[in-house]
Amino acid sequence: MAQEKSRYSDSDLEEFKALINQKLVDANIDYTLLIGSLSHNDDHGTDDTGRAFNMMEDGSETLSREEVAQLAARQEKFIQSLHAALMRINNKTYGVCRIKGTLIPKERLRLVPHATMSIDAKNEQKR
Repeated sequence: MAQEKSRYSDSDLEEFKALINQKLVDANIDYTLLIGSLSHNDDHGTDDTGRAFNMMEDGSETLSREEVAQLAARQEKFIQSLHAALMRINNKTYGVCRIKGTLIPKERLRLVPHATMSIDAKNEQKR
């Protein structure tokens, strides 16, 4: 009987590390754009030119800012999850389901590199 692997090989971990680092670069760019949008750093000081007072526009702008703030918060959480995944790689515990203790399939980790549970464990948790 073949023994089941308890962790990914160092070469597998390096592959995932490269993937996560690229996702971190992309996520940080997106986060910077979102934060810039919230702080009006990217409007070149033209926010009040040519605008008449209009309560509907002001309400719409507030709603849009709230949506952008929520997106920024989600992006920040995603970045934190990617950093946590890098820590698991350094500890050589990356890719191990925190519920079942089995390896999370590579296909899942390539799609969701910060995953900490296998699909089976996630589905069981929903029940």
